[in-house]
Amino acid sequence: MAAPLIEAAVSQDAAGAPSLAAAPVRILLVDDQPARLLTYQTVLGPLGECLVQAASGREALRLLMEDEYALILLDVNMPGMDGFETASLIHGHPRHENTPIIFVTAVNLSDMDRLHGYKLGAVDYVMVPVIPEILRSKVEVLVELYRKRRELQLLNASLAARNQELQREKARELEALNESLRLANEALASRNAELQKEVAERARVEDRLRGVDHRKNVFLATLAHELRNPLAPLQNALNIRRLESSADDPLQATMERQLALLVRMIDDLLDIARISQGKLTLRPGEVVLSRVLDAAVEIARPWLEAGRHNFQTRLPAAELVLHADEARLAQVFANLLNNAAKYSDPGSRIELEASLDEARDEVVVSVRDDGIGLARETLDEVFEIFRQVDTTVERAQGGLGIGLTLVQKITEMHAGCVQVESDGLGRGSTFRVRLPRAGGAPGECPGPPAAAGAAADIAAPSGRGRVLVVDDNRDAADTLAMMVRTLGHDVSLLYDPLQVEAEVERFDPDLVFLDVGMPRRSGYDIARSLRAQRAPDTLAIVAVTGWGHAEDRDRSRAAGFDEHLVKPPQLDAIRRLCAAAGAGAGAGAGAGAGAGRRSVAG
Repeated sequence: MAAPLIEAAVSQDAAGAPSLAAAPVRILLVDDQPARLLTYQTVLGPLGECLVQAASGREALRLLMEDEYALILLDVNMPGMDGFETASLIHGHPRHENTPIIFVTAVNLSDMDRLHGYKLGAVDYVMVPVIPEILRSKVEVLVELYRKRRELQLLNASLAARNQELQREKARELEALNESLRLANEALASRNAELQKEVAERARVEDRLRGVDHRKNVFLATLAHELRNPLAPLQNALNIRRLESSADDPLQATMERQLALLVRMIDDLLDIARISQGKLTLRPGEVVLSRVLDAAVEIARPWLEAGRHNFQTRLPAAELVLHADEARLAQVFANLLNNAAKYSDPGSRIELEASLDEARDEVVVSVRDDGIGLARETLDEVFEIFRQVDTTVERAQGGLGIGLTLVQKITEMHAGCVQVESDGLGRGSTFRVRLPRAGGAPGECPGPPAAAGAAADIAAPSGRGRVLVVDDNRDAADTLAMMVRTLGHDVSLLYDPLQVEAEVERFDPDLVFLDVGMPRRSGYDIARSLRAQRAPDTLAIVAVTGWGHAEDRDRSRAAGFDEHLVKPPQLDAIRRLCAAAGAGAGAGAGAGAGAGRRSVAG
C-alpha cells in the first residue's frame, strides 16, 4: 500500500521534527491507449517516482482502493467509464477526496466541460499531444505539494503524540503534587489540632494564673491587714516605755525605728495589693511641692540619719504647685530616698533636686546617690514587683522589693512617669520623677539617654509597590506575577489586553509589566493610551517582549514605555524595577495618597 511506502521513508531533521526523504511517491496514469501510457511513462520517468498504469476507470478505482497516490493523470475520453465519471467516483470516496487530478484530453473542451471538470476535483488540464516539459513540471509541483502536506500531517501527528505524552506527564506530576499537598494538609491539620490544644491549654493555664494572681493579691491584702493586729500592741508598749523613760534610750530608738520600718513594709504590701486589684484611690488637690518633699524627707529621715549620709537638697526659689494626692506623692519620694540610703555606703552623698521643665511644662524631681549603681541591662527591671536592687549577701539590705514598684505605679496614677539612669555598677544612680504641673497637660516620659557613642538603629524605609502584569500568555503572566509577589509587592494580573485601562483605574498601580505582542491589541497601543492618561512620574510602564533589537527598543520608547525587557526577564531587573516602584509608592504614602512620585530607575 502507499502509506507504508511513504511512512517508511520518514526521517527526522536536525531539530528532531519528522520529515519525508526523497522517497518515490505513487502516481496513477489512467488511459485506455497503451501508446499514451508509454508516453506518460517516458515523460515522467526522469522524476524517479513510482508510476502505476491503469487502462480504464474501473481498474483505476481498484488500484486506488489498494494504495494511496500523490497524483492521478486521467484521460477524459475513455470507453465505458469516461474521465469525468471516474473523477466523480474517486473524489466521492473520503480517502481520495483531496487527491489532485490532471485531466488529459485530445479534443478541445468547451468552457462548460472545463468547469464541470474543475467541480469534479480537477486541478489542471493537459492537451494531447503532450508537451513533456509542461507535463513534467506540473506533475513535479503537485508531487512536491503532496510531500509537504504529508510532512505536515506527520508533524502534526508527532506533535499530538508529544502533547499527549506531556499531558500524561503533567497529569502524573499533578497527581503527585496533589498527593504531596494532601499529606501536607493532613500534617498541617494535625499540627493545627495540636496548636488548638496548646492554645486551649495555655488559655486554661492563663485562667489559672489569673486566679492565682487574684488569690495572691487577696492574700497580700489579708496578710497586711492581719500583720497589723500584733503591731498595735507593740507600738503601744513602745509609746508607754518612752513616756516612762526620763532619758534618751538608744534601745527605745532602735525599736521604734524597726517598728516604723515594719509598718512601712506592711503599708507598701497593702498598697501593692490595692493597686493590683485596682482599689487604690487618690485624693488629689492643689499641693505645694516643697511641702510634699518636706514630708518625704521627714519619713526617710531615720534611714538617712542611720547611714549618716551627706544629704543635700536643691529646690527652686518659686513655689511649684501640683494637682496631686499629697500623702501618696510624699510616699513616692520617701521610697526613693529610702532606696538611695539603703544602697549607699555610710556617709555617702544623696541629693534631692526639684526643677521646672518649662518646655514640657513638667515638674522634675531627682534623687541622686553615689551608691552601688545599676548595670545597664537591669535598668528596666528595677521597677518589677518583688525584685531587689541587689541580692548579694554582701549588699543585702532587706525589704520586699516593692518600694520602686509603688513609686512607678503611684507616679503613673498622677499622669507622670519615672526614669532611672546609672553609669554602671559602683557609679551611683539617679531616679527622676516627672509630673505635670497644675493646669499642664500630661506628656510621655522621654526614654533614657543613649550611651555615648551608641548609634541608633534606623530601619530603612521599605515600600510595598502595586504592580500590574499584562500578558495574554498565561504561563508567562503567572510566573512573572509570582516572581513579583515573591519580592513582597501587591500584584494584579491580566490576560486580556482590552481590560488594561479599567484595571489601571481600579488598581492604581505604580508599575505595569506589559507584553508587546498580544492578539486584538498590541502593547504599544496600550502604552500610548496609558501614557496619554498618566505621566511617567505617576506610572512606570515596562515592555516585556521577545524582541530586543535597537529598533524594537526605540519603538517601545516612542510608544511611552519607560524600559524594555527582553523575555525571559532577569530577576535582578524585576527586583530593581519593583524596588524603585515600591520606593516611590512608600514616598507617596508618606506624603499623602497619590502625592508621591513613582519613578523607575533606568
